[in-house]
Amino acid sequence: MTSNADYISFHMASDAAAQITGWLQHLMSTRRSSRHTIEAYARDLSQFGSFLAGHLGHAAKLSDLATIRAIDFRRFLAERRKQGVGSTSLARQLSAIRSFYRYMERREILHNPALSALRSPKIPHAIPKPLNVRAATKLTTNKDQTDWVNARDVAVMTLLYACGLRISECLGLDYGQLKDMRSSLALVIQGKGGKTRHVPVLPVAIDAIDAYLQLCPFELKPDGPLFLGVKGGRLNARNIQLVMQKLRGYLGLPDTATPHALRHSFATHLLSAGVDLRAIQELLGHASLSTTQVYTEVDAAHLLKQYASAHPRA
Repeated sequence: MTSNADYISFHMASDAAAQITGWLQHLMSTRRSSRHTIEAYARDLSQFGSFLAGHLGHAAKLSDLATIRAIDFRRFLAERRKQGVGSTSLARQLSAIRSFYRYMERREILHNPALSALRSPKIPHAIPKPLNVRAATKLTTNKDQTDWVNARDVAVMTLLYACGLRISECLGLDYGQLKDMRSSLALVIQGKGGKTRHVPVLPVAIDAIDAYLQLCPFELKPDGPLFLGVKGGRLNARNIQLVMQKLRGYLGLPDTATPHALRHSFATHLLSAGVDLRAIQELLGHASLSTTQVYTEVDAAHLLKQYASAHPRA
């Protein structure tokens, strides 16, 4: 395992810390969890271990983990809540702890029934906030034909909107993939959990990439990144987030206009045009149709808003 989890003790005794490391290695090798997931779970268990060290007066051992009461778990969640942690993060943290305990139970290391008495924090239901077609078109139109950085940013945002990619998937593309992209007008994307999907690429996205490449001052290598930062390395997601932040003010877009909102816009606009929900699920790389179904709520909400603004008796 190559994450930061190698170099921390999780604030627990060595026997407990070893089991956490084994669990994270299992998630990475067998479950093919992403690096971001592994690092988030490592932080979750480290924070849990820090709480237990203060609560118990010593670094928690496996024997302690086996005898922690439901009220102790609740105290941990209450302390995190006091620190300003929201319900979504608390639910994920509790899910990480449960997953770790299930791992130990399956290996007959220990069993603690107290976890079954806990309820996950209620997560407020939220629907995605896509951009309208006009706003998405503005973000993917190159107004400056001479600046390579501007051309690069437009190419990135065009791919996000035209293909429904996650920002990490887009910036993870290598220059060598462009040849197949041009010939097949499709991308092979490895998404979350190592799930592979084929995504059609619109000619407008190829044109945007070509415009960027014509101006890019660096020599790109087949096994190197497609999108480069100003120093020649792989472009960082934070750069695109800052670009979107500036464009929100310049174009008068809402605060919900983020790089990820372009992925939401891709799905919502396809659904509005009558594309089958199963097809959208495949294009987005969602493991479950229920995840994709949230876009039907977006479409319905938009329809009701239009109805309320247009009907004479509204």
